[in-house]
Amino acid sequence: MAQTQQKAKRKAPRQSDEQEDSSPPPPPKRAKPNTARKSTGGRPPKSRQPRDQDDRDEGPSRRRASAANDAAPRRHRFRPGTVALREIRKYQKSTDLLLRKLPFARVVREIAMDMITDMNDYSVAGLRWQTSAILALQEASEAFLVHMFEDANLCAIHAKRVTIMTRDIHLARRIRGPWGGIH
Repeated sequence: MAQTQQKAKRKAPRQSDEQEDSSPPPPPKRAKPNTARKSTGGRPPKSRQPRDQDDRDEGPSRRRASAANDAAPRRHRFRPGTVALREIRKYQKSTDLLLRKLPFARVVREIAMDMITDMNDYSVAGLRWQTSAILALQEASEAFLVHMFEDANLCAIHAKRVTIMTRDIHLARRIRGPWGGIH
């Protein structure tokens, strides 16, 4: 009988321990391995504040405005290169001039004034230009530039690049020879 009372005493504390700790013990915490994370573009990650703290700092009108800003959808962005390809197709279809007429005319007049040696006759007014003459110069110079960039693009592709660099333009001008753009 004394043995059964000792067993009952032993069992009683176990039952009370189980009632106090009904959940299993938590597993030990492991150290997180160093893995690559999504880039944030050099900006620090956004810090999240508890909702209660935001509500205490701002009044009701500020809460409505910030809720409207959070709900606004982000502006659509195209992938890199998509807009460039669209612009290439657009400009290949069109036949209009690529440079603005007035800035081009100013550059032509400025270069012409630098070339004048006899300043007595053209001191104030400078040379007078017909509109058709400036347009003819613009057509010729745009055709020259487009052809030059086509050749420079071929040089860049030959070098297994997609970006035109100054060395591509130098190479294209050198290959063309004296009639193709080298002085």
